This record gives sequence, C-alpha cells and structure tokens, in this order.
Amino acid sequence: MRPYTLLTIICFVPSFLAAQSKPSVQDAAKHTVDGQPDIQGLWTNSTTTPLERPTALGNQASYTDEEVAAIDASNRGRNDRPPPAGDPGTYNDFWWERGTALTNTSLVTDPSDGRLPLRTANGETRANWSRGTDTWTDRSLAERCVTRGSPKRPGGYNNNFLILQVPGYVVILQEMINEARIIPLDERPHINTNIRQWMGDSRGRWDGDSLVVETTNYRDEIYTNSFNCCPGATGDLTLVEHFRRIAPDTIDHQYTVNAPKTYLQPWTASIPMRQFEGPIYEYACHEGNYGMGNLLRGARVQERTP
Repeated sequence: MRPYTLLTIICFVPSFLAAQSKPSVQDAAKHTVDGQPDIQGLWTNSTTTPLERPTALGNQASYTDEEVAAIDASNRGRNDRPPPAGDPGTYNDFWWERGTALTNTSLVTDPSDGRLPLRTANGETRANWSRGTDTWTDRSLAERCVTRGSPKRPGGYNNNFLILQVPGYVVILQEMINEARIIPLDERPHINTNIRQWMGDSRGRWDGDSLVVETTNYRDEIYTNSFNCCPGATGDLTLVEHFRRIAPDTIDHQYTVNAPKTYLQPWTASIPMRQFEGPIYEYACHEGNYGMGNLLRGARVQERTP
C-alpha cells in the first residue's frame, strides 16, 4: 500500500470511530455533516449463495424460508466432517465465516435466469483459466497475495469491509489483503487509459440516497484472480456499482458489468452487505512464502517421478 494511502486511511479512522453508536431505526436515513447519506461502518457480504443459479433450479428465482433454513443446516459444521480417503482436508469450521444463504437463488439478478450471459470465445478461454505449476506467475492473483479484486465477491472468510466518508471522498477498505478503494466524488475524470490498476480507477457520485461508483482502467490480468467480480473479464471492464442503505443494518450493493470483449451483454449482481460490530483485523498475506516454494518444488519432484 502506498504511504499516502495508508496515511489517508489512518487520518479517517479516528473521526469514524468517534461517530460509532448502536444502530437505530433512523440510521437508514442518517446523513454525514456534509449532507451525504451515511453508509459508514463495518459491513460484511458473507453468503453461501453462489454467483450463478444452479442449473437444477431452472427458473426458481428464490427460496422459501424453510429452504433457506435447510441449506444453512446442511452447511453447518461441514468442515468438521472427516475428509474423504486420501484427502488431507482443510481448515475446520472455526476458521470459516461463509455466512448464510440468501432468499435469492443466485447473486446474478439480471439476466433473469440467474446465469452469466454467453461469453465471447476469448472470454470463455479466460474464464476457464486454471492454475499451473511451472512458475509462481502461474498461480492466481489471490494466491500470490496481489489482489482480491474490486468489488470482492464473498469467499470462505474475511468478507469484511470498513466504509469511511469525509467531504469529497468515500473510502472502502477490504479486510482481505488490506486493499483500500479511495473514491473521489468531485467529478474529476478517470486517469489516463494507459494507466492500469489491479482494482481499477473509481469515481463516485450521489444519486439521491445511492452512492454510484464507476470503475474503469483495470489491468488485463484480472481474469487470473479467483475472486474476480466478473469471471473472464479483463481490462475492457467497466463496472457500475450502487450502494444504498435500506435498513439500519443493511446496504443494498449491486454492480453492473459491461465487458464487451468477454460477455455478449451486460449483467448485474446483487450482494447485500450487513453491519456487524467488528473489529476487523490485519490480513497478513505472504507472497513467496513457504507454501508457494514447496508447491513448485513438489511439482518438479512429480515431473521426475516415472
């Protein structure tokens, strides 16, 4: 993280902490001192609902309360079960914070079938990219601790965000890899198209009580990120997000993807963000750690094995 970015966040934090209080029924309509709708706080987008609707569900757009309860019950304690023979298993359930199922059967809300649109030939190839073991550059951006992307889709843990507001800016700090999006609201143009960034270049504005954020200037390599918002998308991606506080403890977060080199039509996903007490912690990701070295060494051993 650049020093000025870190300093900016540190300067914002005291005023944020001083303003914290328990949510009330009026919180959804609160405003900051400069008149912005107040979306500050600690939020999580944890959920087990998949990006795309399972094909077996056909046209079923939503679950009943009973179906949601059954899904949550089946997920509970999943990682505490013995792994299959020959499988070393993974973290136990203590480490996971997957969240619960949503009423919607998918995060994709448009198209109405809950599925991603058809991709171009190149988009299909990029979306099916898989990790290799020839070099560390064959591993995903997330695994290399480079980025989890923006907006970050829900994963198994660290799905938490800190939103801060000061006059002229909104800052969204992602707990995973400690990535910060500093979003100006002063109608400045996007940076030069030759400048490409892992999380893109974001510009925001208020439309009534919704924060609208347009992000461009992504790096082409984002398709190698296992948490990429838009599987297969690259530097042509333009993404428009809407953040609207619809309840004291809920932000309606939607994003629309326009990536003509990847998808034959735009599409939209909706991922609710729920307030929680916190805290959030530093995520200590270690690029080039022992795991990466041993993975590549193991691959070389396999190659020499008859």
